[in-house]
Amino acid sequence: MNDDRHSQFRDAHSDRSSAEQVPDTPQTRAPAYRLAFNDTDFMCREELRPVRLQLELLKPEMILNERGIKSTVVLFGGARIPAPAEKDTARTETLAELSKYYDEARKFSRLMTERSLASYGRDFVVATGGGPGVMEAGNRGADDAGGSSIGLNIVLPHEQAPNEYVTPGLCFNFHYFAIRKMHFLMRARAVCVFPGGFGTLDETFEALTLIQTDRMKRMPFLLFGEAFWRKIINWEALADAGTISPEDLELFSFVETAEEAVRIIDEWHEDV
Repeated sequence: MNDDRHSQFRDAHSDRSSAEQVPDTPQTRAPAYRLAFNDTDFMCREELRPVRLQLELLKPEMILNERGIKSTVVLFGGARIPAPAEKDTARTETLAELSKYYDEARKFSRLMTERSLASYGRDFVVATGGGPGVMEAGNRGADDAGGSSIGLNIVLPHEQAPNEYVTPGLCFNFHYFAIRKMHFLMRARAVCVFPGGFGTLDETFEALTLIQTDRMKRMPFLLFGEAFWRKIINWEALADAGTISPEDLELFSFVETAEEAVRIIDEWHEDV
């Protein structure tokens, strides 16, 4: 915590500590007596939603700024894709075959983190959703390179703890999907999407829409596994129907390997 305060007023930490030491009386036990900022029941009230939204936007932003992180490379992908050594546990044969992308995500993240370390870990820091599958592979690759990586978790009824490879000081937890999505893209300099399900598709199309509508700068947008993506989405049919423009198909590229993705990112940012 930055303690470079210039105010002459007593700080909130001191008053919170003092308030916890007051005598136990009916008045001090009453919820009304609690300091507003230290009252979790009050903070969770419906009327406080705008404040909670602001706090979720502000907390990760402040921590990332304090760590000096200027740009990220975002990895989206399926939580159910296993590591190749565990592909026998996959629920379908297709999932087992997709395990190769776990290794590609891990390798890609390692290569990008090696580049990030050249800038003292400030640029092209890998950011994932912090969960299992492709997300684990991304954080794991950064750990392989001896660097840091970001995990943006969200509270879900069935979700486990964040994967063990996320840098602890850069592991965040969200209540609001919208704020989490903002943090994925606010510092992004490239988006890499691996095969996945509803969540991956949601993140992919939202990011593409922001780029398509010029709400976000264009950047390398790479889809790993052309056969997978062409099987589940008929991209050309969207253009043929006129629901997107033919040039919108140029907003993304298909890649198969980590090396190919790194080359495209390197060449893109050399030209910028």
